[in-house]
Amino acid sequence: MSTPIFRLGVIVNPYAGIGGALALKGSDGKAIREKALAMGAKQRANEKMASALSVITAMNAQLQIKTAGGEMGQSVCETLGLACSVIYQPPEKQTEPEDTISAARALVDDGIDLLLFAGGDGTARNICDSVGSDVSVLGVPAGCKIHSGVYSVTPTAAGEVVAMMIRGELVSEMDAEVRDIDEEAFRDGKVIARHFGEMRVPNELTYVQAVKMGGREDEALVLDDVAAYVTELMEDEPETLFVMGSGSTVGCVMDALGLENTLLGVDVVKNGELIASDVTADQLLSLTAEGPVKIVLTIIGGQGHILGRGNQQLSAELVRRVGKENLLIVATKQKLQSLDGRPLRIDSGDTALDSALAGPTTVITGYRDKVLYPAQ
Repeated sequence: MSTPIFRLGVIVNPYAGIGGALALKGSDGKAIREKALAMGAKQRANEKMASALSVITAMNAQLQIKTAGGEMGQSVCETLGLACSVIYQPPEKQTEPEDTISAARALVDDGIDLLLFAGGDGTARNICDSVGSDVSVLGVPAGCKIHSGVYSVTPTAAGEVVAMMIRGELVSEMDAEVRDIDEEAFRDGKVIARHFGEMRVPNELTYVQAVKMGGREDEALVLDDVAAYVTELMEDEPETLFVMGSGSTVGCVMDALGLENTLLGVDVVKNGELIASDVTADQLLSLTAEGPVKIVLTIIGGQGHILGRGNQQLSAELVRRVGKENLLIVATKQKLQSLDGRPLRIDSGDTALDSALAGPTTVITGYRDKVLYPAQ
């Protein structure tokens, strides 16, 4: 089977960081940008993005880059010889926060596996406002203020993480904080940072190296951690129907809830109560017709299937209605590594849906511990 194409979204805030070298304490606001440019400020955000993208230029054949026009991403891609599709075109040469917000939304709606953006804390806020946790993001540091946890330590480091994802390596995922300071207060000598939200960020997984040195997780304890995390998520959403797919890992969650489990079937849980047991595909469609729904899945069989083996009750119609963002896939890292690099398999019976679900996929591997793993 051919290697799946990695869909990378690229956004550059071309004015990020222009006030730093001139001691302007930031670059937020049209007046500050114009003042910085009048003082001879250099726009270096595209240089920073170039450092990140240069790491993956040799992987061009495995990439589909989607970006915004001109200095918001198109120019740096073309300079590096990376083919790209322009999904959003800013109406003016001097871009505004609204352009970042619109570009991010357009890229996510068009379908990407990761959004790579260059900017500072203001850019991170715009991205967070636009897409939230709909997609994994990674920031290339290019601004004056980098208080947010969504940025890599260096531009090149961001490229290295993207390269790992393109190769399908086991990459952890974490919820990172978006923070920004009040620039007016900062110019008066006061640092007032505020929390603006969180986004999903890929992060290099040091666990892989530990295993090579002989480290090994206690699977029974990890399963307890997985179950504790999923039950906590369920407690936070009492109005959500949780469709519990078959498999022993899902069974551990049911055990933690103190509920009877159909090991080779599908059950439905709401607010800690068993609503239906061993349901059919038609029954599931009826039960989930209204209200929020999430599906809890694990790896079925020896080939890494998450859909299409042992859980055919989860029809393509149901999965499409629920959406990829509401699939909670649970597995231990040990089980993922036993796949020996093979991707998670999707066989819903609908090739268009399978393609939509393919790409880096979040897998819950412990208590508040997640990794990104390729699916196809």
